[in-house]
Amino acid sequence: MQLVVFLLDEQRYGLKLPVVQRVIRSAEVTGLPSAPEIVMGIINLAGKVVPVLNIRRRFHLPEKELGLDDQFIIAKTGRRTVALLVDSVSSVEVSSDGLVHASDILPRMDYIDGVATLGDGMILIHDLDKFLSLEEERTLDEAMPRV
Repeated sequence: MQLVVFLLDEQRYGLKLPVVQRVIRSAEVTGLPSAPEIVMGIINLAGKVVPVLNIRRRFHLPEKELGLDDQFIIAKTGRRTVALLVDSVSSVEVSSDGLVHASDILPRMDYIDGVATLGDGMILIHDLDKFLSLEEERTLDEAMPRV
């Protein structure tokens, strides 16, 4: 299995490679009134309006200003394309031997699909389809046409 691994405050997180479309440098984000708290705003990506998710808010990490070295992971959920604001990105290949499914760790681990164990630590693997709650999806749907 291949993962796109990203850092937030030196902690490693991962997304399965098939959901990732590309990684780009951060850009100016336009605020989006009435969007869920996790939505930082929107960007114009080749003529398409894409919501930017500030996943620091989801993980209760300290806020930080958008920097020139930050990156956006452009990824596809089951419902939409999103941009995830991250500190940095790399990729790594993980064999299925090093994977532990979330249900084997704790039941009902929201947003987490599993954990990859490597020689130098662990990577939390996220399920983007569970990242936004149904209420957040509905609120985002309502906010997007106002753009």
